[in-house]
Amino acid sequence: MSAGKIMVVDDDSNICELLRLYLEKEDFEVVLAYNGAEALEMFDREKPELILLDIMMPVLDGWQVCREIRKKSTCPIIMLTAKGEVFDKVLGLELGADDYVVKPFEAKEVVARVKAVLRRSGKSQQKSKVVQFDNLYINMENYELKIRCKQVDAPPKEMELLFHLASNPNRVFTRDQLLDEVWGFEYYGDSRTVDVHVKRLREKLEGVSNQWTLKTVWGVGYKFEVRDDSGQ
Repeated sequence: MSAGKIMVVDDDSNICELLRLYLEKEDFEVVLAYNGAEALEMFDREKPELILLDIMMPVLDGWQVCREIRKKSTCPIIMLTAKGEVFDKVLGLELGADDYVVKPFEAKEVVARVKAVLRRSGKSQQKSKVVQFDNLYINMENYELKIRCKQVDAPPKEMELLFHLASNPNRVFTRDQLLDEVWGFEYYGDSRTVDVHVKRLREKLEGVSNQWTLKTVWGVGYKFEVRDDSGQ
């Protein structure tokens, strides 16, 4: 029985074949694409459970592919790139990537990350993808955010952060916990990236309701605080 279908997208055929070899040893079904345009066409046809996505590619780069896929799907995406700068990592995560692997990499590590991301994805799919509070509606099936019944545009990671906090009302999360549970891997950059996302969310949510608030717990982290008499 197949462990799941993985789409590998990289213009380097050697990398594609190496990852195919290791993934098939773990009983994954593997499909290959060699540029961004081909990847988008194959995605609709093949419906993979996870995508290993190179950034620097011809036709469409990995960032463009990730952006387009996130418009219609929450399929897990692991970015593959030779670049290791924090800016590139942050951009990929802002666009909705679930993990990030820097070349050169060990193929066994990539397989381990694939399994870990699929486990997290499977757990999250068992839960409701919709959260509602007073004047707030979040639907992660289609990345839809409504404030006072009006649709509001927000980057994928802002949506995922808000959804995660609102799905666990009154629970306090440290920045490191949020990086691990929302960004989905051990992030080696500045943990203040969480602060930046919270600040942007507050700009959108300011004055929306007196029944809940995105609250800072000084010296600890953040929580989605709900008044006892408001309910969900």
